[in-house]
Order: sequence, then C-alpha cells, then structure tokens
Amino acid sequence: MSISRYYNMCNRGIGRAVQIRTRDGRIHRGIIERVTPSRVFLRPFGRGRSYGGYGYGGWGWGFAAGIALGAIAALIFIPLFLW
Repeated sequence: MSISRYYNMCNRGIGRAVQIRTRDGRIHRGIIERVTPSRVFLRPFGRGRSYGGYGYGGWGWGFAAGIALGAIAALIFIPLFLW
C-alpha cells in the first residue's frame, strides 16, 4: 500500500486501537494519538492506566511511539475488548 493510503487510514482511525506490523517484522499495538504526513503516533496499551488513561505527563499529555508511515507493512484496526 502507498504511504498516502496509510496516512488516510490512520487519520480516519484517530482514537481507535490498531496493530501495526513494520517492514522489519516488529509489531506495535496501541491507540492512534495523532498522525503527521510522515508518522503515526500510538499510545501503547497498558501505559498510564493508573493516571486515568492519559499517560505519565498529565491530562492529555503522555507517551506516544512514532512509527514512520513508510515503514508500515500492515495496519489492522482491532476491537478494544480483546485487550
């Protein structure tokens, strides 16, 4: 798939749970926080639960892993109840 297709899919999926497999074989699971033209930022599952689900930095701020859109090999939207 092209980078622009992943960009559009990620933009539509902000706030949803995803599983992303990168070209190097790594698997990332989390909730899409934000998307730039070159990266998608995921809030990993399990982080910040003791702080109301907003991460370690306070209200609305927290850790989000950036993944290059060009490195994505597969993107799957997953239901939250599986986690």
